[in-house]
This record gives sequence, C-alpha cells and structure tokens, in this order.
Amino acid sequence: MTDQTTHTPAGATTTRKTRETSGILGLKGRDITLMVIVLILTMAAPILLNPFPADSSLAQFNAGYPDLMQRFVIFGIFAIGFNILFGLTGYLSFGHAAFLGVGSYATVWMFKLLNYNILPGLVLSVIVAALFSVLIGYISLRRSGIYFSILTLAFAQMSFALAYSVLTPITNGETGLQVYTSDPQYLQSAGAPDMPHLFGVTMRATETIEIGAWSFTFNFGYYVCAIIMLAAFYMAIRIFRSPFGMMLRAVKSNQQRLNYTGVNPRPYTLAAFVISGMYAGLAGGLMASMDPLAGAERMQWTASGEVVLMTILGGAGTLIGPVLGAGLIKYFENIFSKINDGVLHQWFAFMPDGIEDLLVTIVHPFVGKGWHLTLGLMFMLVVIFLPGGLVEGGQRIATVFRRDRKATNVEDAAAKKRNAK
Repeated sequence: MTDQTTHTPAGATTTRKTRETSGILGLKGRDITLMVIVLILTMAAPILLNPFPADSSLAQFNAGYPDLMQRFVIFGIFAIGFNILFGLTGYLSFGHAAFLGVGSYATVWMFKLLNYNILPGLVLSVIVAALFSVLIGYISLRRSGIYFSILTLAFAQMSFALAYSVLTPITNGETGLQVYTSDPQYLQSAGAPDMPHLFGVTMRATETIEIGAWSFTFNFGYYVCAIIMLAAFYMAIRIFRSPFGMMLRAVKSNQQRLNYTGVNPRPYTLAAFVISGMYAGLAGGLMASMDPLAGAERMQWTASGEVVLMTILGGAGTLIGPVLGAGLIKYFENIFSKINDGVLHQWFAFMPDGIEDLLVTIVHPFVGKGWHLTLGLMFMLVVIFLPGGLVEGGQRIATVFRRDRKATNVEDAAAKKRNAK
C-alpha cells in the first residue's frame, strides 16, 4: 500500500490509499521468471534427466529414474528450509538432521496407527518437527556463532543416541521403525493399497514411455514430491521478499546494531529456526512416504553436514541455489559412485593398453567409492573461487554474455552511423 496526497482547489488536502499490483500469486519480475523456470525443470525432469539412449554407453549418466528424482526434490525441500535459517540469518546449524529424523518417525507412526495415506503422516511430521525445533531453538539461540552450531550439533547427536538405544519402544532402535501386519491401522480399509498412497494411487505407480532408443519413466510419487517442493519454494520466495525476511537479513548483517535500535532479534531468529525445522520435518515425512521405514541414521551429524554442503555449493542466501546444490550432491552420490574400474576400462579402451591402465589408475580415486574426493575438491574450488556458489557462477557467465551482446550492439550502432555518413 502507498499513500498519495492530492490537493483540492479549495486548498484542502486529502490522502488516498492505492494498492500496488501484486503480480502473479504475489510474485513480481524475476521471481515469476524463477518460479516458472523451476516449475518447467521439475515437471520435465523425467525427460531432461534422461538425455542419453538406454542402450548407449553414456546411459549410466542418466538420472531420470524415480528413486533418484525423488531424492532430488526431497533433499531440495530440506535445503530450501535450511537456507531460510542459514542464508537469511547467518546461523549455521549442524543439527537439522534431528528434524529430518523425527519427521520420518512421525510419518511411519501414522502408517502404523491409521493407514497408508501419506497426508496424515506429512501433517504430523511438520507439527512434530515444529514442536521439536521450538525446544531446540529456544535453548540454542541463546548463543550465536560457533557456540550455536555446537549446541545444535549436540542436540542432534543426543537425538540420534535416544532414537538408537534409549527410546527403542518408539523408534525400534537400530532396526528402524517399519510397518508390520500386526499393527492396528485403524483406518485401513479392505480395498486400500498396502503401501504408501495418496487417495488410493500408490507412490510407486510408474508409467514408462519408450520413444525410439530413449526410455522415460514417470512416477506418481515423484510428482507428489515435486508439487510439494514447488509449494515450499514458493513459500521461500514469499519469506525472502517479506518484511520478516528483511528483518532476518538485518540480523545477519549486524545483530549488535539491531539490538542498539531496541529491536529484540530473538523472536525472529526463533521463528526462522522453527520454519526451517518444519521444512526438514516435511522432507523426512516424504522420505518415509517413499519408503515406509525410519531409522536413527537419518539423525546423524553426517546428514546435517550434507545439507550444509548442499546450501553452500548451490549458493547460500539465494533462492534456487540450495535446490541446485541438493541435486548436484545426490547426483554424485548415486551416479558417480557407480563408476568402477570396468566402466573406466570401457571409456579408455581405444587407447594402447599401457596408457589405458595409466588413465584408469589416475581417475580411479575420484570415482566409485572415491566420489567424496571429487565432491570435496569441487567444494574447495567453489568456496575459493565462487563464494556465492553455483548461482554466482551462472551469474558470472550471464554477465559475460551480456557484455558481449552490449559490445556487439554498440559496434552495430557505430557501423550504421558510419554508413549513414
């Protein structure tokens, strides 16, 4: 809303309110473009991620199969939520895996008590994660910086220990929580599927389309997760552009100066922490919806460190960066890790035997079980040369093309003037 002052002929002054146009769903300009790009990429992922023919030697780089695509969007939700805390407020949490875990446990318990419909489980996963994050955030946010990070890490490890060996009646310990035929499932009807579903359509429902040498797989569970991710991404945009988001940026910029103005940042940081925890709980619930099993390993510190890597690689504080980072890490984990010596020998088979063996020896430590080494080197390069992550890299490339285009336009204009003379 903006105030506009008008003067009447008699000198009287009146003030009227004019409402600014809110764009599409409250989004404007670049946000609309970004939302459309993410929408197209997400909906067309089964096609875009299968660029190579199924019988090609490069088909191993295809990532368009349901399990991996589901991981792309689920961990994208996880990273988007983490970015609201880390990217906007600057508070680095090493304990977000705790919310991922409690979300999974809550969803599986809904399967055990009610039925396999995923909606009650997802709702409960968000609620439980919110309550759990209020407790952890209220205590942890009494400190900032490295002390905050250590506190969240301690809470996550305590949660892991409780789930693994103490609360075994609730979590089933190291075996993991799963659904058994002896479970009550009070709302499970005779004709309902005996696996996670949404209104009777199972999450594993898959349709495969063959087009020439290409094979494209469309999975119902993936599109359910993708739609939820799009909604989560839209909410993140609204948070980033809201006065609440501006206040979080002020906290990150200079919290001490904010205190001097008389503004208490604690309620804002706690709200960001809780929202971020709810995103993580939702991601955990979706993981359990894809595979109705919840284990304590989802609460380990390595899972918390993974989402930190996703956010920094993609670009902390940006909107699309965490999604890109999540996709990159999951691609490395599931595709690069499958490249073994046999595949490497196929790649270099056209070379003499000595050179082939040498190249295989050189590349071997960076693929297969050594994919973490490649990821670590990439992370180092991004931190050193692209502090803004992959998004900054894309912006630099776009700037170069923009400069070339401007230079071309200037040269064309100068040439026209010379010809006119």
